[in-house]
Amino acid sequence: MSGSGSITGDDPLQTAVWRLRSRGCWTDAAALLAPRPGAAASLQRASLLVERCMFTGEGWAEAEDALRVAEATAREDDERGAAAGERGHLAYAATILGVRDRADEARAALGRAAALLAPTAPGRPLLDFRRGLIAEHLSDSPQSALAAYRRAHAGATTHGQPLLLSFTWRHLAGLALREGELAEARHGFGESLRIREELGYLVGTAPALAALADAEPEPEATRLRAEAARLFRLLGGVPTWLAAQLAPSTAA
Repeated sequence: MSGSGSITGDDPLQTAVWRLRSRGCWTDAAALLAPRPGAAASLQRASLLVERCMFTGEGWAEAEDALRVAEATAREDDERGAAAGERGHLAYAATILGVRDRADEARAALGRAAALLAPTAPGRPLLDFRRGLIAEHLSDSPQSALAAYRRAHAGATTHGQPLLLSFTWRHLAGLALREGELAEARHGFGESLRIREELGYLVGTAPALAALADAEPEPEATRLRAEAARLFRLLGGVPTWLAAQLAPSTAA
């Protein structure tokens, strides 16, 4: 449900942060960044803690604190735009998970981000993806969501953002499934799963398996859900919102 930009290169700190994040250890990953000064580290820290909220439904106060620091340290328009994007995503997460209705705040924050980020900025594809989430899940506007996801998908391809591509593939496939386009849905879900497995994004692999299962016939669907349930248990029941979808397999 979340999205992200790039997987970092040869920086040992970023490699350590990614390994923790990909296994759902967001708090530990954020702690590695705490000593680092500047807007970039503050923004990344906030992003990790916002993602933790989306996956676990916990840690709202810590995410808010990290966001305030990121907003205070942002100096350039792209930094302010990125901070506004995280603010919008946190408000979206609170709304979609039923913590508190912050839909208006989410829309306003992403609107600020859109005004601050240049059309060709590396952060633009993630913003487009998040606007697609709001269109699909808060505004019930699948056509607007489709346009936003396509923009995000094209931008993620241009900027070389594979993790974000795994999210755009998945959500484009979800819209295709809603329209009964099974072959298109199967392809998109399969691409999302492939990218996440290649990246080692373990915390996002169970949702990808479960999504693909929805587009596959039996017995493949049951096999995929069983594998998703195994990973879900391995990670301690994260993401929490997957529990209802996997309940029969988990019980078994």
